[in-house]
Amino acid sequence: MPGERASFKQDLIWRLEAAGFDAFIGLMRLLGLERASAFGGGLLRWLGPKTGTHRTVIRNLRIAFPDMEPAARERLAVDQWEQTGRAFAETAVMDQLTLASGRIEVVGLDRLHAIRDSGCPVVFVGGHLANIETLAVTIVGSGVLCQITYRAANNPYVDARIVRLRADYGVKLFAPKGGDGARELLNGMARGESVALMNDQKFSEGPEVVFFGQPVNAAPGPSRLALRYGTVLQPLSVTRLPGVRFRVTAHEPIEIEKTGDRQADIARGVQAITSFIEKRVRENPVDWFWVHKRWPDRVYAALPPET
Repeated sequence: MPGERASFKQDLIWRLEAAGFDAFIGLMRLLGLERASAFGGGLLRWLGPKTGTHRTVIRNLRIAFPDMEPAARERLAVDQWEQTGRAFAETAVMDQLTLASGRIEVVGLDRLHAIRDSGCPVVFVGGHLANIETLAVTIVGSGVLCQITYRAANNPYVDARIVRLRADYGVKLFAPKGGDGARELLNGMARGESVALMNDQKFSEGPEVVFFGQPVNAAPGPSRLALRYGTVLQPLSVTRLPGVRFRVTAHEPIEIEKTGDRQADIARGVQAITSFIEKRVRENPVDWFWVHKRWPDRVYAALPPET
């Protein structure tokens, strides 16, 4: 069992959290897709600005859009809470957000079919925009064999439920941990399976690149995999449309040149991914997941006092 090595108290807490998770999922499924999305959006639009995390959202927006008027920044901050709430609630009913549902419009589907038919793996990359579950749904729905990587939940009971929910609509999640996890990813690519990774979260190590004119560290994993297997980075993005609908776009692949300087090649790949994500965020800033601290502490410390 997941909690065998945990203390009795910790295991009890995990089980109570899992029960709450089950209740939430049950309520969202009872409401149905559109009402669940509206409920989640309305709840976080009200609750989010009252939390301490709202300060992080505002600080992130100040870094990304330093010339934005404070009133416009506050409106955007509130609007992004609604988008986050919608995406969270929609995860409970993702079996109703498949390609067959007609709610996901795919631009560049021919690219995905070409990957499927080639038998050669690629490294899918993207950022936390709109509802990122639609990216996994689109990859799987297009017939591409792919390991969808994710960060496992701290609560093992909740994590098992998340994996089961995704399996219900054909998404097999994989949470690589340590050397064994990395080897499994490599073995999968050697078998011709693609890999999908998010590349816009805070990373304490890795190459330093530029994001919205400020330094960030970003994970080198996707670029390393692409170079190792002589393949491309395949960027994907998603935009939320009215009526709980989405547009997923398979963009032009990113090819990383091999110059003989492996570290420099990796750094160029990381910057290319980061620049791609920045462009998508600038296009639809309300869609991005602004609640996490993306920049190093020194960037936040350098922010001038709010007037």
